[in-house]
Amino acid sequence: MGSATTATKRVTPDCVAPKGRADAARNRERILNAAREAFVVHGADASLDEIARTAGVGNATLYRHFPDRDSLVHGVMHAVTERIAERAERALAEEENTFEALRRFVFAAMEERIGALCPMLSGRFDPDEPQCLAARTRVEGLTHELIRRAQQAGEVRTDIGVGDVTVVLSQLTRPLPGVGGRRIERFVERHVQLFLDGLRAPGKSQLPGHPATLEELRQDT
Repeated sequence: MGSATTATKRVTPDCVAPKGRADAARNRERILNAAREAFVVHGADASLDEIARTAGVGNATLYRHFPDRDSLVHGVMHAVTERIAERAERALAEEENTFEALRRFVFAAMEERIGALCPMLSGRFDPDEPQCLAARTRVEGLTHELIRRAQQAGEVRTDIGVGDVTVVLSQLTRPLPGVGGRRIERFVERHVQLFLDGLRAPGKSQLPGHPATLEELRQDT
């Protein structure tokens, strides 16, 4: 009897702990997704109580994962950039057609609301903080590789750069001033596809100026 009891005591924590960790991970994901949507609609000052309700968790659970608003903002931005990077890597690995890989990446960024989130949240954390910098550098490198491959394959015009894609995507996925986010959302996919069609080679017109670079964009901020 003594050995059986001992065995039970050893097994039970091993069975329960992974479930607890899985529940915590699911709660964290729900909070991040709810916060992302709330920030897009209401800005960085969206109600944390409402975010918790939308996520289906209590306030205590939200604060256990994210002690304050800034930590939640940081968590959303990191989660969004990580998901975009992962989807870009899968597109590069899975798609033989280089333009289709680029298309998958662009729509991933659209679905993650990157254009709406970056402008309103960037002032709340240090963009050069190591975790944020690493995530941003990863996404930028993948964007460059997607464009480079598509250009080498003759699928994308050669007179555009990473900065061009970044700027246009940011603008297209950002709510327009004075227009409700939900009302404009239904047109975003249509406009992003129009943009992608404009990237195809050969170009139908000569673009003025030169391809935008990320370095130039940062100098102007």
